[in-house]
Amino acid sequence: MRLFQQIAANIDVMPLLHAIQRKPHLWNIENIRTRYPQSPHHQADDIILRFNEIPDDDITKVVNDKDCFNYPALNELPQARVLIFDLMRRIEGEQLGRVVITRLSAGKCITPHADQGAPAEFYDRYHVVLQNYPGSIFECGDEKVTMRGGDCWWFDNTKVHSVTNNSADDRITMIVDIRTC
Repeated sequence: MRLFQQIAANIDVMPLLHAIQRKPHLWNIENIRTRYPQSPHHQADDIILRFNEIPDDDITKVVNDKDCFNYPALNELPQARVLIFDLMRRIEGEQLGRVVITRLSAGKCITPHADQGAPAEFYDRYHVVLQNYPGSIFECGDEKVTMRGGDCWWFDNTKVHSVTNNSADDRITMIVDIRTC
């Protein structure tokens, strides 16, 4: 595979998954990625842990902004920090970018798109899979992967990619952008 690489397997994601289950109010507090009908993510739900500052609530101003900061949800989900910093150690990361927990319900999809701008060009994109079941397919270019809960994958988000959840339950993933040495 050229566009995907499995980084880890059998990560203990249950503490974070349990914390998310106990704090449903965190979903969509910040909906900058999902609120626009033309967004490829409009069928998903997000918990934003770390992201760019959104001046005047204008998403276009963050396309070339690589500077990110912690959002309040990160303090409510300290279990995410363990996974984030374990991943940074594993890949020798030097700078942390965006961190978003995203949920895609059964029967929903993230439509084909390629990420652009400074965040996609400056950082590498990793998915720490918290929950996923057979029937949920991640495509990038001409490659397809069914990720399992507890897996971590790198993929080339500058290429056209999409997710279709044809499983019977939610697909929940923590997206982590990291600049490596």
